[in-house]
Amino acid sequence: MTLLKNGKVVEDNWRNLADEDSVSVEESIIISLKRWQESQDDFSGRNGQLGIRLESSQKPEEISADIDRFDLIALNFPALPDGRAFSYARILRERYGFKGELRATGKVIQDQLFFMHRCGFDSFELSDGEDIEKSIAALSSFSVAYQPAADDIAPAYKTRHDS
Repeated sequence: MTLLKNGKVVEDNWRNLADEDSVSVEESIIISLKRWQESQDDFSGRNGQLGIRLESSQKPEEISADIDRFDLIALNFPALPDGRAFSYARILRERYGFKGELRATGKVIQDQLFFMHRCGFDSFELSDGEDIEKSIAALSSFSVAYQPAADDIAPAYKTRHDS
């Protein structure tokens, strides 16, 4: 798995924990929503960063009250036709003001990276077989946006000059 963050290949310093794995006090860990809901108190007072993993069937509303406790939120794309994580990313950024790392996982392909980034994702676990250089280039493949999104790109209709 290759991790892109801020347009570069980076080492993944996060450990994805299974629900039965023990918790290290120092490591940066990503846990499931189920584990968070069952044992939130186990994660207080840790030195390492805390991330949470949401499946496409798990809505951002389920963590909205705790959003400030997470340094990373990983949203899963289980299959190409399932685009719920695009909407969830915008909800997390725009409605709940999440400022931490928003990671796309699962079926993450080059063709969707630009749009994922516009929705608020800033890191991407590329699917096996994805060309790294083309994926990096895909993050800036369009110079004009046609709709407002979670990024700072002004849509074309706001930048158009009338003659």
